[in-house]
Amino acid sequence: MLHYAVVFFVIALIAALFGFGGIAAGAAGIAKILFVVFIILAIASFLFGRNRGL
Repeated sequence: MLHYAVVFFVIALIAALFGFGGIAAGAAGIAKILFVVFIILAIASFLFGRNRGL
């Protein structure tokens, strides 16, 4: 999921470079959402994985 967030971030940067404001904003929004979801899942897997070992 982090990979997709990075891909959409790169798409947003390239679109912004060429002046496609709407596409850049959309790709940046998707990248932000995917990054937040990735962080939540990473924290959840860390916490639940830590309890499983006990």
